[in-house]
Amino acid sequence: MAARDSSVRVSPIWLVLAGIVSVQLGAAVAKTLFDEVAPTTIVWLRLVTSAVILLAIARPALRGRTRRDWLVVLAFGLALGLMNWSIYQSFARIPIGLAVTIEFVGPLTLAVLGSRRARDLVWVGLAGLGVLLLGVQPGDLTWAGVGFALLAAATWAAYILLSAQTGRRWQGVDGLALASVVATVVLTPLALGRYADQLADGRILLIGALVGLLSSVIPYTCELVALRSLRPAVFSILMSLEPGVAALAGLVVVGEVLGPLQLLAMACVVAASVGATRSGATFTEPAPD
Repeated sequence: MAARDSSVRVSPIWLVLAGIVSVQLGAAVAKTLFDEVAPTTIVWLRLVTSAVILLAIARPALRGRTRRDWLVVLAFGLALGLMNWSIYQSFARIPIGLAVTIEFVGPLTLAVLGSRRARDLVWVGLAGLGVLLLGVQPGDLTWAGVGFALLAAATWAAYILLSAQTGRRWQGVDGLALASVVATVVLTPLALGRYADQLADGRILLIGALVGLLSSVIPYTCELVALRSLRPAVFSILMSLEPGVAALAGLVVVGEVLGPLQLLAMACVVAASVGATRSGATFTEPAPD
């Protein structure tokens, strides 16, 4: 009698959910340090951690690459670095849940623009209503925090487009590993210049590495495995849970309490994302927030 396969297969849905929780938990852990170090320092430590681990895993082949290959991965790295830097700047100024809600407008808009159905404009209106509701109760918002979140939204959309191009030109995680190096190099002058003294604390280094594992390495690994068997539409719907999970992480780890109107605004954006996905306007690439 043949031996039974004793391996345990984890549902791809649970893998995606684990990745979402990991990303937002990492963001909340990072925010606990913002009274001691600059967001730029934490972002740099996160990128260094992910770059080292991804390079060790991928060991990308660099020979025989075209100029176009390098330009695409360079642009991908710039988008990755700016996206992470801007959202962490937003986290430092407004609640995590609100920052992620505003940031989510970027991929949602990209998804709707990729659709040819006029009815998908309803989802744009619903997301817009959510953003307007945030302004009705502005006590927890600052212009700078909202501005950085909008910048993160725009760069998340660019990240999605460039990720697709990178995936076509670079095998496996090779492109992401090299993009992480580019993002790290871009932020290095700030991290080792203006904020160099903050890197002398071993505790900060360890927590920064933990944030890198939680916010980049673990979620990307979960999502990469899950997408092998999970339909993109289902993946996109699951990703729509990000703002809610971000708010929960902010509440549990940082003690950020959102008001009823803010929760309603978040629900509008989540519903708009789910609606756009179900109607066929999907986006399939996660952001390593």
